Amino acid sequence: MRFAVSVLVKCLFSRLLLVFLLLIMPIGAATSQAAGEKKAAQPPMSFILVRSLLCQENCPEWISAEGRITSDTPARLRKILKKIGGRKLPVVFRSEGGDVDAAYAMGRMIRKAGLETAVGGTRFKDCPVGDTRCQAAIAKDGSAVGYTYSSGAYCFSACPLAFASGTSRVASQWAFIGVHQITTVYNKVRVSYRIEYKIVNGKKKEISRKEVGRKVAGRSSSTKLGKKATAALTTYLKEMGVSEDLIGLMMSATPDSINIVAPADALRMGLSTDMLAYNEWPGMPLCAPDAAADAVCHSHPAAEAPVAVEAPVYKTPVEDTAADTSGSLLKPRPMDFLLMSNGNCREECTQWISADGDITPDTPARLKAMLTTLGERKLPVVLQSNGGDMDAAFAMGRMIRAAGLETSIGRTQLPNCPKLDPRCKASIAKSGPTEGEVFAGRAYCLSSCTLVLMSGTPRIVGYSAIGLARPTTAEYTRFFAYFDEMGVSAETYETMMFATSIERGTILRSHALKLGIINGIIPYDEEPGLHVCGPEAKDSLRCPRKAEAEIVPVAASVN
Repeated sequence: MRFAVSVLVKCLFSRLLLVFLLLIMPIGAATSQAAGEKKAAQPPMSFILVRSLLCQENCPEWISAEGRITSDTPARLRKILKKIGGRKLPVVFRSEGGDVDAAYAMGRMIRKAGLETAVGGTRFKDCPVGDTRCQAAIAKDGSAVGYTYSSGAYCFSACPLAFASGTSRVASQWAFIGVHQITTVYNKVRVSYRIEYKIVNGKKKEISRKEVGRKVAGRSSSTKLGKKATAALTTYLKEMGVSEDLIGLMMSATPDSINIVAPADALRMGLSTDMLAYNEWPGMPLCAPDAAADAVCHSHPAAEAPVAVEAPVYKTPVEDTAADTSGSLLKPRPMDFLLMSNGNCREECTQWISADGDITPDTPARLKAMLTTLGERKLPVVLQSNGGDMDAAFAMGRMIRAAGLETSIGRTQLPNCPKLDPRCKASIAKSGPTEGEVFAGRAYCLSSCTLVLMSGTPRIVGYSAIGLARPTTAEYTRFFAYFDEMGVSAETYETMMFATSIERGTILRSHALKLGIINGIIPYDEEPGLHVCGPEAKDSLRCPRKAEAEIVPVAASVN
């Protein structure tokens, strides 16, 4: 006879036994990042198709991706990608992070679709300040009208993994990319089974098993990357063209903190491909090689910088040009050197050497005279020049390298000087430093000026134009010998320049970093030459007496 009962003690004498088995087992191990697990400050990530309200026709569009990355996020992304079809719209991220496996899945979808990525927030039209993505602004078809912003936008934790998938991936200096350790969470679950046995020859034989209940019995977590998790992360970064150095940066920050990735580090590691300029915004597509000057896209050559033309090679010294009152462009002016002091400070005033004008055969002698006057003082050299004599640039570079000076690019502005005479003699101090200001925006260092720029230790730039000419056959040997001397990748530069049809052009900062022409980015809240304290500065945390200048700020740990 065969039967079943629900109480174990009643079936001990039966040929058929019914048992309820309770097992406690780790189940559903999930790889996640702490920001997404420990607090849910953001709702789950949503994707909204947004059209720019800052235009009237041919308006750019982008996919706004904001919120926590959850296990459901890839499915939501798949829906929006299906909706846009084959259109190549940038994905603009603002996220505190979340599920790592979901970020991997998102990244592979974005890379397969050939989309660009950016870090930025999106504000919908007519939404209140406290609710920038208000539901009222979203149309029935799931689209909205708005604009993006960089200041304070962030991509933390698992978000940079999705961001890394873009064919072009950009952020401005006002946005933040942050990483930390991956946390693997293990849930302990109590599982109840209904098991039916049959007595065969005095022995129990299981004939059915059915799960009848589950209950969470606790959870545990680990920040130690196992072999499987390490292999998954390494494989993914390799797919996306990102250096494994990012893993070290991730593992050096606990799950409760964040390592902010400095812009220069993000570019070096391939996490980002370029930085947005002050007049560019997240969601702008990358400019095509044949993009018109007024095209709405990022990575244009600096619109306000002069065209990179070869400056005349002067055979004899030329006097400073007087102001051109006819309203025409500034006349070529040989480079001069001014000792400058920040005119907008009272204490800890910084000083720099302003090098402005075309490089002529006698420019090295002028630089030598300035360095002799300064003695052992190590002040940064802030350059602005169309270029000029190549041999003179070589000589200047070797002098700067021997003196161990910093170089950067900037517009030095003297007080009360007219636009057409920016170095007016009336504003130049007769003795001591001249007070003034310096700005990275619209500054330029083109042609042979870049040869001087690459001699700095360090050499850093902000939002300025860098340009370098292709050498002629006669210049080839000396040109690349100088590159090697300055520690710049001559081979990479040669490959880059000879792969194009242009004789000269503007170099992106990301390329300049890879080549070694520059080795740092000026922080967004500073200007060229101003982060090195002058000799009159008081001893303070900002200006310690014998501190060396930093190339870029050390990646900060933010709780």
